[in-house]
Amino acid sequence: MLSYTFMQHAYLVGTLIAVVSGFVGVFTVARHMSFFAHTLSEIGFAGASFGLFMSWSPLFGMLAFTILAAMTIGQLGLQEKRSESLISAVSAVAIGLGIAFLALSQKNASAATGILFGSIFSISRQNVWEVLVLAVIVLLAMFLLYRPLRHYAFDYSTAVFSLKHVVWYEMIFLVIIATSVAVSAQVVGSLLIFILMTLPASAAMRWGRTVVQMVGLAILFAVLGVWSALALSYYTNVPVSFYIAIIEAGIYFLSLVRSK
Repeated sequence: MLSYTFMQHAYLVGTLIAVVSGFVGVFTVARHMSFFAHTLSEIGFAGASFGLFMSWSPLFGMLAFTILAAMTIGQLGLQEKRSESLISAVSAVAIGLGIAFLALSQKNASAATGILFGSIFSISRQNVWEVLVLAVIVLLAMFLLYRPLRHYAFDYSTAVFSLKHVVWYEMIFLVIIATSVAVSAQVVGSLLIFILMTLPASAAMRWGRTVVQMVGLAILFAVLGVWSALALSYYTNVPVSFYIAIIEAGIYFLSLVRSK
């Protein structure tokens, strides 16, 4: 299996994405931004479709749209009472734009399927480098800003008063989430990105007692899910997204049973 180049690329990219999703996912779930991450995935669909329309890499289009949306929503006030309605409206517009760009680009159905549900087995060497660079940037940002982001995500009510430049940290965190969504969609697609961003982290937060333990377990659960899903998909010819969803959901349900 690993003798094939496309499988080597799939495992390398899948591992990078699992690490990023597990790390960022813990902070996203702790800050109660799972819905926001899901909305960014729909915005990423529009970005990837725009990338196809412009003959760019879908990753670049997705990255541009998610970061722009994260900055815009953040400036309009993510914490305000109207935020849910605002995010829902932006999500609706993004889905409409994605469909329109796909139609205008005149791409076949496989291109749309790849955006929506991922295309891990068609990752090229250039895609590997793109994901590697973005993953390193995200992980470096998380390590360098670990303490303030931990305070911001796990204790926001006091961080507003005790953390200097909390607005800047919020904007940086939104950009980190946007970048993570754009990168992670390469495996599970834009519609299923919340699987890797939320389920491993949610399970890890029920097992771990410290933030470090939660991050470590979330990365472990995400990597385990991706590796197992790639192998199962290779031997059964069933989409990777299906197995990732089943495995990560199973781990989460086990964590619920354990907590009871």
